[in-house]
Amino acid sequence: MTDSPISLGALSDQLAQQASALAEALGSPLGTPAYLDLVRRSQRVDAMAGQVLKLCVQQSRDAGHTWQEIGDLLGVTRQAAFQRFGKPIDPRTGEPMDKTVHMADAAERALAIVTDVLEGRMDRARRSFNAELLKALTDEVRSNGLATVTGLVGAFEGFGEGEPFVRRIGDHTVVDIPLRYEAGDMKARVAFDTDEKAAGIFILAPETP
Repeated sequence: MTDSPISLGALSDQLAQQASALAEALGSPLGTPAYLDLVRRSQRVDAMAGQVLKLCVQQSRDAGHTWQEIGDLLGVTRQAAFQRFGKPIDPRTGEPMDKTVHMADAAERALAIVTDVLEGRMDRARRSFNAELLKALTDEVRSNGLATVTGLVGAFEGFGEGEPFVRRIGDHTVVDIPLRYEAGDMKARVAFDTDEKAAGIFILAPETP
């Protein structure tokens, strides 16, 4: 990463310029059209800050710092930090693993599947399952799993705040959906295989990476 310091410096300068322009715009009298301009400016600052953070994490790793140290600093687990910033190498090919999400409708499909499973419409939910999940997620397994969750956090009350979180992990597209229960929050996770079929459905504690 011989070019990283130059890239980081250039990005930092651009971020400072964008942030300065945003601050100047915020200090000006606001008319109705100006609010949308502030949103655009804020979006640019946010995107550029994300690039700076990514480069800083990469340089920290190159300097020998661990994912645990980085996760502690960011307030997440080391696994969550790795999933966000890491560059895993596929042991099958020796090449960097593709982290691009190719399923454009993954969030919508996951939300529909979770809704059907929670509301007992299993015939409809199973239309999206792959062969392994069809065998594994029987009515009994579903009932036992939901009973366990109810024992932990009470009755299901609805979907939680925030948008579904979509990412690529290995060969799977994974979607996390916030759930709200009477005694606490949980999240549903749906994993789609390369054929875009549901390969796993879980209800997890919200802090699970």
